[in-house]
Amino acid sequence: MDQQKQYQALTDEYQGLQTELTTIVTARQKLESQHTENKSEFAGLADDAVVYKLVGPVLLKQDTSEAKSTVDGRLDYIEKEMQVRVETNIKDVQARSEGKKTEIMQMQSQMQRPAVQG
Repeated sequence: MDQQKQYQALTDEYQGLQTELTTIVTARQKLESQHTENKSEFAGLADDAVVYKLVGPVLLKQDTSEAKSTVDGRLDYIEKEMQVRVETNIKDVQARSEGKKTEIMQMQSQMQRPAVQG
């Protein structure tokens, strides 16, 4: 494969990694938004407040402590999801992206050498 095609393939891979990174960052932002929303839902809720849970098309009265427990579980899940899966994916894609960027820069310098020498 000639240098120009290799260069194009590398830049395509790099752009694909950047798109993947954007998707992962968007997913993280969505999780952060859900986390903030869930946290604020019960922040000022009194212990004797009336809470309803949507089950299918019906609203059922739910114990406040049970509702808080459910939300706390959801918050734990979201936090773990952000820390483990999303942050790990971001670091992985960033590392691969930096590798491709280095390869591209090396190839650019190789492609410029013959022009300078010639």
